[in-house]
Amino acid sequence: MFFAPFRNANGDVRHTAVTESLAPSLTTVAVLVAAALQMPYASAAPTTPKDETMVVEAGTGSAGSASPEESDYSVPVTRAGTKMALTARDIPQSVSIISKQRMQDQQLQKLGDVLKQTTGVTERVADFDRRTYYSRGFLIDNYQVDGIPTQFEERWNLGDADADTALYDRIEIVRGATGLMTGAGNPSASVNMVRKHADSREFVGNVSGSYGSWDKQRYVADLSAPLTDSGNVRGRVIAGFQQNDSYLDNYSGNKKFLYGVVDADLTDSTKLSVGYEYQETNTDSPTWGGAPRWYKDGGKTDYDRGFNTAPDWAYNDKETRKVFATLTQSFDSGWQFTVNGTHTENKLDSKMLYIDGYFDRNTGLGVSPYANYPVVGGTGYNTGTRKVNAVDAFTNGPYELFGRRHELMAGVSYSRQSNTYYNAWANLSATEVGNFNNWNRDFPETDWGDMTLAQRDVIRQKSAYTATRISLADPLNMIIGARYTNWSSDTLTANMEENNITPYAGLIYDINDTWSTYASYTSIFKPQNYRDRSGSYLSPVKGKNYELGVKSDWYNSRLTTSLAVFRIELDNVAQSTGTVIPGTAETAYRGAEGAVSKGVEFEVNGAVTDNLQMTFGATRYVAEDNENKAVSPTQPRTELKLFTSYRLPMLQDLIVGGGVNWQTHVWQDVDAPDGNGTLHAEQGSYALVNLFSRYQVTKQLSLQANLNNLLDKKYDTLVSRSLTYAAPRNVSVTANYSF
Repeated sequence: MFFAPFRNANGDVRHTAVTESLAPSLTTVAVLVAAALQMPYASAAPTTPKDETMVVEAGTGSAGSASPEESDYSVPVTRAGTKMALTARDIPQSVSIISKQRMQDQQLQKLGDVLKQTTGVTERVADFDRRTYYSRGFLIDNYQVDGIPTQFEERWNLGDADADTALYDRIEIVRGATGLMTGAGNPSASVNMVRKHADSREFVGNVSGSYGSWDKQRYVADLSAPLTDSGNVRGRVIAGFQQNDSYLDNYSGNKKFLYGVVDADLTDSTKLSVGYEYQETNTDSPTWGGAPRWYKDGGKTDYDRGFNTAPDWAYNDKETRKVFATLTQSFDSGWQFTVNGTHTENKLDSKMLYIDGYFDRNTGLGVSPYANYPVVGGTGYNTGTRKVNAVDAFTNGPYELFGRRHELMAGVSYSRQSNTYYNAWANLSATEVGNFNNWNRDFPETDWGDMTLAQRDVIRQKSAYTATRISLADPLNMIIGARYTNWSSDTLTANMEENNITPYAGLIYDINDTWSTYASYTSIFKPQNYRDRSGSYLSPVKGKNYELGVKSDWYNSRLTTSLAVFRIELDNVAQSTGTVIPGTAETAYRGAEGAVSKGVEFEVNGAVTDNLQMTFGATRYVAEDNENKAVSPTQPRTELKLFTSYRLPMLQDLIVGGGVNWQTHVWQDVDAPDGNGTLHAEQGSYALVNLFSRYQVTKQLSLQANLNNLLDKKYDTLVSRSLTYAAPRNVSVTANYSF
């Protein structure tokens, strides 16, 4: 049984029962999309009377099968984008929510795995352990946990994308500018990780173990229990361990994580949650950058996917500790007050070797890619700590005005992020590297000596924000709001302070009970620490974000669709010049004026039937500056992402599925040897095919198999002077036991 949404005169969402027969398996993407778009809302049963209690029933299914809603790819209600509890259809921006069921089906075990599978999000892999993510042509730099943001800095990658998804109930991604909720940031996307909580009043648990290619072993335990007889105080512990080798020669790694949370009902209306999170990731012989793309004569190299430049002494270790607390007070009027606080520490400890040159195909001797800077690589010893102290308090609830019901949200936030990094660096000459054709990673560790302070700064954001959802008429709602941000940065060389007001406005028009259309506008503000060739910092990025779209939801939001067109206008966007700041190895940037990103996004997500779950996303955009030069050419302009899971009607204990991701070509122009002109790096379009299957052996035990890169596609994920190949075909098997 499905449920279709119905809106009464005040705009409140109610639901009516709809009986849906189970359709047979659909064989093509076109048919799947057509089926999603053509389901008639007119077949809904009569609406439930206002004062009548609705009883929701779900089929029992086979042994161990969850109710249909529990295994959906969709999440009906979210606070993403506005902090007001809304369906995705009521948010005038592009929103994707990755549910825990989809994370389980695709074995998306890290935040980065989730983002790679998200509509409109692309990945760039600098090396095996450093991954950055983009949307609409711009770097995603806002990562949140339960709405508390951390400003991500590309230069020092502290493992934000390595966050283990075993700790999270879902991942919410709002694409475009999100200044209303995050303050300063790129108009790319905001990523919010929503933690799991202790919500069970009886002892329950889940343990899983998996084994896969390159001796990957992973074990996770998730236990919940009441801590008092009444169950008003509950606890939950999640612990995990993972170790693995790799398709890269000599590379290995391990990860440990521990999460504990206590949720307490202090009164019927007062809830308190406190918790602790720890994650440690260690890698041995990790690459720093990739393998050389060209020989000295401009011809292309042809390294095996497993080629690794890292010596035995190289390592990259990261550690994260978080403590957090949330207090929620509800009132009889429907209002609610919430305060969140967190303290986070991220630590980095790394010794690595970097190869960056052009080598003779015969002698193996290298030349520098930099004019007047004769190096072909270097070794680096880097340590650092990022600390974030943040608090966010907001209230939201309904109010009556002119005979209609509306909703208001208002809050304040403060964050202090301190960054301290030390390093020791040693340049490598062509003589020291020797004949690279005979490279065997047997390179002596540098005598590091004393480390120097590479960066120390403190970034503060003080904000006040508000938004209201106004019911203008039965089919028309408006969301308007603004955020005031005082942003300041104290660095070793300069102090900066910026004050900015970010307005936000959106209109949502309900065409009928299923379809709506929207328009939204917001401004963009982003201070930056990139430097130009003179060594001066670039001025803040400023701009505007426009979006128009159509959305629909079906069966109580179990299936959602969205189509959006957007336009982003920016000034002073940092773009790599492909050269370095004279006398350094630091990349020089230029501020691109009049940068415009415009495009279209489409997504279908959720339950097509009780047996068929599907997510399909398509993105096409163009991003250029006022000189018609491409912004972020290393990011694909067109992408298609499809994944499905299907429970066999004749064998309800078996689920099969899979998907394909396709993208267009990407490119970048970089310095030729000794700075003589440029060379063109390019990766052509490609498709990746993944499969999975899960069998419910008993009510408690399931077995799952995942096969990734079925066609064993060889492709580059860096696209610069160096190249980094992605993983070849790989497989994993997982046993999952619930009690």
